[in-house]
Amino acid sequence: MIWKLNKEKPICPQIYELICVDIASDKLKPDQKLPSVREIAIQAGINPNTVQKAFEKLEVSGLVYSIRGTGWFIADNKDSANEIVRNLIQEKTVQYFEALKGFGMTDGEIKKYIEEWQ
Repeated sequence: MIWKLNKEKPICPQIYELICVDIASDKLKPDQKLPSVREIAIQAGINPNTVQKAFEKLEVSGLVYSIRGTGWFIADNKDSANEIVRNLIQEKTVQYFEALKGFGMTDGEIKKYIEEWQ
């Protein structure tokens, strides 16, 4: 896995989101073993505790499970990953539109901007 993390933002949610997206897009399959916490921490240049917290959040969401002494694995729960990703998209879209309005753009200007972008 390639860890493209923005060090200006909290890292734990970024790891959570990246793994959710990889599950939803079938890059990670049920029962596939994830790299170890230590491996990810080294690859991403971050604290292992941050990776551990992200894995625990994924476990609470039903997206991964652990086997003591063996590691972390992808759960067979793609529907939940899809729902989480849809919610993330909606949340980020709202943030985007709020930011545009914060720049003083009107709804009409935003619509025109989006139409031009397509």
